[in-house]
Amino acid sequence: MQAEPTKSPVSLVGEEYEVEVGPVAHGGHCIARTSEGQVLFVRHALPGERVVARVTEGEEGARFLRADAVRILEPSKDRIEAPCPFAGPGRCGGCDWQHAKPGAQRRLKADVIAEQLQRLAGLTPEEAGWDGTVVPAEGDKLPAGQVPQWRTRVQYAVDAATGKAGLRRHRSHEVEPIDHCMIAAAGVSELGIEKRDWTGMESVEAIAATGSQDRQVVLTPRPGARLPLVELDRPVSVLRVDEKSGGVHRVHGRPFVRERADGRTYRVGGGGFWQVHPKAADTLVTAVMQGLLPRKGDMALDLYCGVGLFAGALADRLGEQGAVLGIESGKRAVEDARHNLADFPRVRVEQGKVESVLPRTGITEVDLIVLDPPRAGAGRKTVAHLSTLGARRIAYVACDPAALARDLGYFREGGYRVRTLRAFDLFPMTHHVECVAILEPAAKGF
Repeated sequence: MQAEPTKSPVSLVGEEYEVEVGPVAHGGHCIARTSEGQVLFVRHALPGERVVARVTEGEEGARFLRADAVRILEPSKDRIEAPCPFAGPGRCGGCDWQHAKPGAQRRLKADVIAEQLQRLAGLTPEEAGWDGTVVPAEGDKLPAGQVPQWRTRVQYAVDAATGKAGLRRHRSHEVEPIDHCMIAAAGVSELGIEKRDWTGMESVEAIAATGSQDRQVVLTPRPGARLPLVELDRPVSVLRVDEKSGGVHRVHGRPFVRERADGRTYRVGGGGFWQVHPKAADTLVTAVMQGLLPRKGDMALDLYCGVGLFAGALADRLGEQGAVLGIESGKRAVEDARHNLADFPRVRVEQGKVESVLPRTGITEVDLIVLDPPRAGAGRKTVAHLSTLGARRIAYVACDPAALARDLGYFREGGYRVRTLRAFDLFPMTHHVECVAILEPAAKGF
């Protein structure tokens, strides 16, 4: 007997549902349910609203659907008209909360942190030593309708058909053409990227350093395309991404930008990682140092150290008898870190993955640890190793509350408790938030 042909799942894209919007969820959307009980992750909505949600992804029987709020039937008191003309359903995906008052955005982020801590680490805000607030960066507390110009690094996508720079739509490769990004820092906006023809380019990253006048563009060409002559409204250095190796090469100007934080200058080469908000580096260094309280002569680890921001801050405070070991996987970042920290003879930077390099060092005891892992977090194995080193205090810098909460759970298994947690709104208008957790051995607890 012939088997029945399996039916393809029926797409629900384009279907509309009138729904009551529930709580915020991690990722820049809120949770709602259809009348049949199917979960909707709804963007452009706020908790408590009644909206018409149009499905953008999903099919019958799926665990959840993604949707946009296309009509607001009963608005929240926290709703405002999005200041940016390119925000909204089906438009630019760079911002998540343009339609929310600034204070409401921070409350939404706080709700997400609290939910992730409870669900993944079993911690209440009180148990995490957190007052439940998300603090704006200095100068960012603006009236509703005004937008902080904070983004010092903007990755523009280029429309293949027109050569125009824009930003990608949410969960899409499609490009939303723009003439100005409202959250871009002044140093990025003044380059005039959106006015130029970028035919043949896949993307153009614009970088405006904090604390110096350095400006840089990093071009990623499409296969076989020639680089354009880059003539912008301000002097810039130009780098290109090699299509085969993915390496970054200098075209003209400096191959790095100079960033400034904690009274020091840091070289960041090849479009490498640096905090995007102009106040972020100083804000995070202050929070980490206030939490760790370094002492002269301490031995410290700076893991996922990038170009050496926290290693430099620690070395400044540990004195001539102190020592810092940094570990970083990126080759160019390690070169920059060694250059940036060359005036500290007792700072060493090793290249490689933390989980591979740290066991090879033979280190069995340290006083302080800073870790600033990528979005996925440090993971159970690395946290278990760190928990054996007897650190007096550990500072965990996290850009993802879910990864932070998971790792805090692992630290608890290793005998550490959270002493304090602070949250900073270093990505206004988006769902992203930065946290600094300070941990100490649980035996020192209550």
